[in-house]
Amino acid sequence: MVAITHADIVKAPKALLHDHLDGGLRPATIVELAGAVGHELPENDPARLGEWFVAAADSGSLERYLETFAHTVAVMQTEEGLHRVAKECALDLAADGVVYAEIRYAPEQHLERGLSLDAVVDAVHQGFRDGCAEAAAQGNRIRIGTLLTAMRHAARSQEIAELAVRYRDTGVVGFDIAGAEAGFPPTRHLDAFEYLQRENFHFTIHAGEAFGLPSIWEAIQWCGADRLGHGVRIVDDIVDGKLGRLSSYVRDKRIPLELCPSSNVQTGAAESIAAHPIGMLRDLRFRVTVNTDNRLMSGTSMTREMALLAEAFGWGWSELQWLTINAMKSAFIPYDERLALINDVIKPAYAKLQA
Repeated sequence: MVAITHADIVKAPKALLHDHLDGGLRPATIVELAGAVGHELPENDPARLGEWFVAAADSGSLERYLETFAHTVAVMQTEEGLHRVAKECALDLAADGVVYAEIRYAPEQHLERGLSLDAVVDAVHQGFRDGCAEAAAQGNRIRIGTLLTAMRHAARSQEIAELAVRYRDTGVVGFDIAGAEAGFPPTRHLDAFEYLQRENFHFTIHAGEAFGLPSIWEAIQWCGADRLGHGVRIVDDIVDGKLGRLSSYVRDKRIPLELCPSSNVQTGAAESIAAHPIGMLRDLRFRVTVNTDNRLMSGTSMTREMALLAEAFGWGWSELQWLTINAMKSAFIPYDERLALINDVIKPAYAKLQA
């Protein structure tokens, strides 16, 4: 097999399901916005600041890792800041060949300077609209839907779920909960999930990253999650290639796993890319997707994640296409729109690359 390069992969269409808006800012933007709002940064040079974020995320210290988000969230407290970050996110993803993305953020974390929840959503949506339009004018078409996230240690999940449903026809495609898994099980937010199910609305749950099988089991069997955010710890239920009851259920039901390889290595969920369970899960034909999680903190992109996997596992275009189609099949937009992207954009482009 001829090795495919980073430059080759940039050209391939990609679908991204797990990416945090506050984890993907441009370092130069952070510096400018911090100056405007008077927020003190650990570094004021964009290049050094970018290096600081990756080093902090790599440190193995949870406190230092969480500190990184304090700096990004701090500069996302105004309509202007939120609009700019969302617009640049769309442009950066489109330039990386992403044709469909679901970007998640927690509106409740952007209220420190007086914005309402609705104002936060409106600013982010307008930023994405403007970014997608500018990207299309540059020849890079991208479709973006947003996921509204509630923080699992807080008590606003019902409110955020209702906000998501209110904006379901203007850009919000799903709901999520995020934050520390240990001590904050998804069943704490059962009222929100039952409400979303009654509203026929999609949701994913961060589960099976820092905490193991009980978190995955609750997310699926108690809360009814459509997808698993990370879900990498499902491998705890696979011994010598033999699937247990829970892993069998996840595979049989085709419940998508939003795997984030580089992020998982940083948080200790995997020892290395080569040792990441994505290789085994792919071989076992789980509904595997590959994602970026936090592009700034991991110093990564969809192209980089795919290139790392191709190198580690000897994957070629057929495997990368399989991952991409898995993600599109698992997206929270209507079936006919997913099918159109698969048949009209993704498959023709990969056929050309393979040729």
